[in-house]
Amino acid sequence: MAEKTLNPFEIVQLQVKKACDELGENEAVRKILSVPEKVMEVNIPVEMDNGTTRIFTGYRVQHNTSAGPTKGGIRFHPKVNKDEVKALATWMTFKCRVMDLPYGGAKGGIIVEPKELSIRELERLARGYAKSIAQIIGERVDIPAPDVNTNGQVMSWMVDEYSLLRGVGQTLPAVFTGKPVEFDGCLGRTEATGYGVAIIAREASKLKDLEMSGVRFAVQGFGNVGSHTAMYAEEMGAKVVAISDIDACLINEKGLDVKALMKYMKENRTISGYPKADEINRDEIFKQECDIFAPCALENAITTRNVEQIKADIIVEGANGPTTPEAENELLKRGVLIVPDILANAGGVTVSYFEWVQNLHNYYWSFEEVQEKQERKMVAAFKSVVEMMKAKNVDMRKAAYMIAIERLATPMRLRGWFKDGTYKRA
Repeated sequence: MAEKTLNPFEIVQLQVKKACDELGENEAVRKILSVPEKVMEVNIPVEMDNGTTRIFTGYRVQHNTSAGPTKGGIRFHPKVNKDEVKALATWMTFKCRVMDLPYGGAKGGIIVEPKELSIRELERLARGYAKSIAQIIGERVDIPAPDVNTNGQVMSWMVDEYSLLRGVGQTLPAVFTGKPVEFDGCLGRTEATGYGVAIIAREASKLKDLEMSGVRFAVQGFGNVGSHTAMYAEEMGAKVVAISDIDACLINEKGLDVKALMKYMKENRTISGYPKADEINRDEIFKQECDIFAPCALENAITTRNVEQIKADIIVEGANGPTTPEAENELLKRGVLIVPDILANAGGVTVSYFEWVQNLHNYYWSFEEVQEKQERKMVAAFKSVVEMMKAKNVDMRKAAYMIAIERLATPMRLRGWFKDGTYKRA
């Protein structure tokens, strides 16, 4: 039987409620944070290479602007839907506040299978989307970025289209982040999310009295996030014993050579057939013996259908919303430490923030400076969540949400978005 709360927007609303209840926060805070401020649906006509026209549906959701402009990626995927985008925008709000970034959350998406489009059709779609949402984005309003199936090239097309719409010969790079380094991008942005997951995995291992050196690590998903998570975990001393993608699961108890696998993936667009590992069904990834498991694919990966198979002591959520509430309850009963997505995969938005700052000031940092700044921010965020977890005797997800909600409630109160009798005359 399917779980009742598989809808990602229902899941995030439940998470907000639990954290607000634990904090004893004003009911108005829960209500405001449970819904996005703005939901835009667009229909984008695209001329196909064969001369026909297709209409693609897309969304842009802005969740909360109390702390500053909104920030969040754009995904191209056939399963994009309005509730998913609303959930992702909400998660992004909490992610930004956990990391103490001056943003609220946003998200965008288009219902499309990008593999079915030519490069020119993809460009027309990207430009059409940028044109459709241009009225609600801007460098001080809402700053999109890449997400699933989008990349620096897609962002470059969108920057160009947006700049053309604004006219007078301007190029406005700060409106989009995740751009190529050669086009006002940030060194370290491509690696940022996976690097952050590995940093958080290292910090989480310490809570379980484990050292990263020799820790058995398994990764679900081998896209940008999963591959860099595995690579940096290996560099930190972990033994990456299992990796899966959409086609297969590879296992090697002695440890996979992640950089060699990344090269193979780039050449073959799949990990299937890689010669230096045993290949099994992709869903077998959940059964592998490991200390740390990093789901780095899509939402609802860990459910009641597979939660009994998981053997890890630590789960570090590289994907957004990979664990359903029912599955999480089972894991917590077993003493598994779950590092939530809004902390674990916040490296991407953190370095997007660095890119935005550099674009605004036209001053750029080295790769080493970016990674040092990212590590410092992520370690500090991890420590603050652990302190809240211990102080309130709650799990790590609830602790992260509690920190984020505290950091959201204050500016909302100061803006006068709700009244609770806290104002006193001087």
